[in-house]
Amino acid sequence: MSSPDSDNQVPRFIAGRNPVREQLEKDVSRAEKLYLQKGATGKLMGLHKLAREHGIPTQFVPGGKLNSLVPGVNHQGVLLALSSLEYADVDEMLSAIAPTMEDVIAKKPIVVVLDHIQDPYNLGAIIRSCVAAGAEGVIIPDRGAAPVTAATIKTSAGTVSEIPIARVGNLSQVIGQLKERGYWIVGAEGTGKTSMLEMDWDRPLGIVIGSEEKGMGRMMSESCDYLVRIPMRGKAESLNASVAAGILLFQASLGRPE
Repeated sequence: MSSPDSDNQVPRFIAGRNPVREQLEKDVSRAEKLYLQKGATGKLMGLHKLAREHGIPTQFVPGGKLNSLVPGVNHQGVLLALSSLEYADVDEMLSAIAPTMEDVIAKKPIVVVLDHIQDPYNLGAIIRSCVAAGAEGVIIPDRGAAPVTAATIKTSAGTVSEIPIARVGNLSQVIGQLKERGYWIVGAEGTGKTSMLEMDWDRPLGIVIGSEEKGMGRMMSESCDYLVRIPMRGKAESLNASVAAGILLFQASLGRPE
């Protein structure tokens, strides 16, 4: 059972114990948040455990809150909120950007890979910078990271609709795909060997931005062709993830011929 989303006619909420469980077991790519009625026990707490295993946050709310979200629907004490965004298939997205390695080399596109950004506001700010700098795609993981939410859309100033966003299960595999297609992988790293001012940006790029607190994971870092740092003259040790992403994106965009 669900409540329709007027923007693209896909379910915004899935209601009921069995439908929610089926969705969590079948496809969590668009799952945003699990709502459980306060005092939940038994099977409902089993759904909480399942959601947690997939990195989906749970909020315990009064029954009246659930009733207001899906008026007239027998929710059985549980709702699963789905992102209203229709995520792109990563293979289709990359093929649409540049179908062959020759096209990639000639076009020199920029694709941004976000390694577990946690804050939906940071995600929105990064997407806005991606669009402004001319990046052609964004890739995010489907677990342990912020999905595109209403907060993300608002922070992006509506630019979410201007760039394809793919949500994938394995970022390392995607990095391998990008390399096979002819992209150079550049990771943002505060201690990177290469200064962004020295980096040759005039090439096809997959730019990796790590999470707010931990940065890039070890496997992602080791997969990068370059680890690039942003020179800082002041005493700040690091930058907000969205600020760092914006700086590198515009450096990459400006560091190539028109």
